[in-house]
Amino acid sequence: MSGLRYVYAVCRPFDTPLQVQLTGVAGAPPGLLRHRGLIAVVSSVPAADFGEEALQAHLEDPAWLAAAVRAHQGVIAALTTVTTPLPLRFATVCEDDSVVRTLLETHEEAFRRVLDRLEGQVEWSVKVYTEPATATVAGALSRPAEALARSLHERLAGRAEACRVHDPKECALPGPAPHSLLDAAYLVPRTHCEEFVELVDRTRAEEPGIRVELTGPWAAYSFTGEDAR
Repeated sequence: MSGLRYVYAVCRPFDTPLQVQLTGVAGAPPGLLRHRGLIAVVSSVPAADFGEEALQAHLEDPAWLAAAVRAHQGVIAALTTVTTPLPLRFATVCEDDSVVRTLLETHEEAFRRVLDRLEGQVEWSVKVYTEPATATVAGALSRPAEALARSLHERLAGRAEACRVHDPKECALPGPAPHSLLDAAYLVPRTHCEEFVELVDRTRAEEPGIRVELTGPWAAYSFTGEDAR
């Protein structure tokens, strides 16, 4: 590899190869840098685009940023099909392989703890909105809808190892659009994913007055910090 090193994730060794046609940020295929029982998933990126000043300028370009984020997430998604990755922050860039190895050494203990905790689990996102007709004329959310969202969250949390809930007020959409009742991420064992999805689907069918959005499975983006338990 030449150029700077873009680091997508850290994981343990795995046997299944990534797709041959997979490309990462800036179009280069991702590779595996092995060090002391850990793997950093990396690709080469040009310094002209990913040096500190150039990168800062690119981050202010919506089109460039959207394409780079899609490529980053594409590599993480591919990893999630073959292992349990610990995703790193978007635009984690190192000068060369030796700096990547230093990153692995410096954070080795923390990386191993988080990988142990995430092993065999994926993240699902669930959002619940009221349709405009279910809100009162004063704009407040109806109590039945709020109760349903709380009940759904409790049942989903019972099938998850951990969850992260955002304040619905922070997720409310402007104007006359539906109001947010629940915006949560759930860390779910792969073996429980089918029943988790079925529970969401049943809620959709039984409660036509609300909108339930389910996305995933993803790598555990919301649970990579050591305080995410």
